[in-house]
Amino acid sequence: MGEMAEKGADHSHVLVVDDEDAVRITIQEIVEYAGYRCSAAPSVQKALEILGHEPVDVVITDIRMPGIDGFELTEIIKNSYDSDVIIITGYGRQFSYEEAVEKGASDFAVKPVRPRELIVRLRRVLRERTLLAERRQMEERLRELTITDELTKLYNSRHFFNQLQSEIDRATRYEHQLTLLLVDVDDFKQYNDTYGHLEGDKVLANLGEVILGCMRKNDSGYRYGGDEFTVILPETRGKEATRVAERIREGFRTIKFSPAPDKNICTAVSVGIAEYRPGESLTDFAKRADEAMYEAKRLGGDQTLLV
Repeated sequence: MGEMAEKGADHSHVLVVDDEDAVRITIQEIVEYAGYRCSAAPSVQKALEILGHEPVDVVITDIRMPGIDGFELTEIIKNSYDSDVIIITGYGRQFSYEEAVEKGASDFAVKPVRPRELIVRLRRVLRERTLLAERRQMEERLRELTITDELTKLYNSRHFFNQLQSEIDRATRYEHQLTLLLVDVDDFKQYNDTYGHLEGDKVLANLGEVILGCMRKNDSGYRYGGDEFTVILPETRGKEATRVAERIREGFRTIKFSPAPDKNICTAVSVGIAEYRPGESLTDFAKRADEAMYEAKRLGGDQTLLV
């Protein structure tokens, strides 16, 4: 079995399930000799205990066992756990590869399985598992890129409208509170025109950081467009939202920018706050927050206003 312990073994966790002691122990030894961490269970009940306590990458299971059989275990695993399954059986004429795959197994082998064959099958399943995980990560990253504003690291306006509608539906269904902040940089156009877009981008990026730092667990922040930002605060009344808005305003006010030599400038934001009214449309809800923000600007800026 020396050639099985070749480079390529990793930290994957394998679980062997078989009610025959000799078979179970032999397979466990083969798997461990190949370099993998391996647990063993004499029954489906014990296997489920292990699966419930720690992650398992691949389960190698027999079919015929007392109580719940290997096919039923496979279905449970595919419905409730992030593990692949290799089914092995001594009854090759009664069960088929197609039947095993239909139950959710990744591979199927007939006993007696040669050690080399078993490890080849295990490595193939683990390799495909890794490739699938990488593809999922890539898809998630691509999804994040499509809904995230690159400059501020907040979500973009496209995602804002989708999420706000979802939160409105949830607030309506469960009769929960919902509040929206609309944040705008005071005199940003003048700053941008005076010092250039690169310096203006620094202001926006810093405001994005402040917003991220002030949000609570269930809040979400968005770059609404240009120098306008929004924050959705689920299950939040206007008064509580005002405290979040003040943290954003005060936090941003302390940042000093140096857009030119010997220039240290603090900028400010105005924040409009609107608490959702039952039956209100998304457009009207967002419009009220927008109007509150412009009223805060009209009153001198660098303040928050709840409507």
